[in-house]
Amino acid sequence: MSTVHPSGARDLAELILGYGVIVGVVWTPERLQRIFSPMVLALTLLVVLAGRTRGEGQSGQELGLGWRGLIPSLWILPAAVALAAASMFIAARIGTLHPLYKADFAHISGYVLWTIYQQFLLQDYFMERILHLVSNQATAVMLAGTLFAAAHLPNLVLTAATLVWGIVSCALFLRYRNLWALGLAQGLLGLCFAICVPDALHHHLRVGLGYLRYHGTQQVR
Repeated sequence: MSTVHPSGARDLAELILGYGVIVGVVWTPERLQRIFSPMVLALTLLVVLAGRTRGEGQSGQELGLGWRGLIPSLWILPAAVALAAASMFIAARIGTLHPLYKADFAHISGYVLWTIYQQFLLQDYFMERILHLVSNQATAVMLAGTLFAAAHLPNLVLTAATLVWGIVSCALFLRYRNLWALGLAQGLLGLCFAICVPDALHHHLRVGLGYLRYHGTQQVR
């Protein structure tokens, strides 16, 4: 039976706060997102760092930001490359493969940095607090993956993909305790998803209000 961590009330409050502000920003107009997004990223980072200040947080190694688990986890990258190659081959055969929207270096590198930070949020902010509330790891992995996916609504194809990846990445993080391979793999798979699935379905990977307000010209093939 699952047990509740003694500091569960604070963990639950931080979980609701973090998820609430992220979803809130996702559902604001793009102009306001540019203002509030950096604030939300800073807030979540400060909450994680505050736990370390209280002596209750994790070290850099435990956060997955160090060398521990890096080498054993590197197989994730070639596995992601193989999956991406297979997906592109299938997409080319069925006629959905298309160029990447904004394929410049700044856009791609910025996206990959964002996926690394997403893994930091998923593992070190949400997963860590869920583990304090629900001591069963399998349950925590499922809950964290579900929250991660739900943040991508109403983009249904992206929500389905992130549900699978959220669960898989959480399980892999618990095994290797390293963010780098997971963040890079998510960036690669996200870019692959963007060019293999028609824009008319994923709306340039937009979520929330941006997905609903997307005006594209491509038709689903």
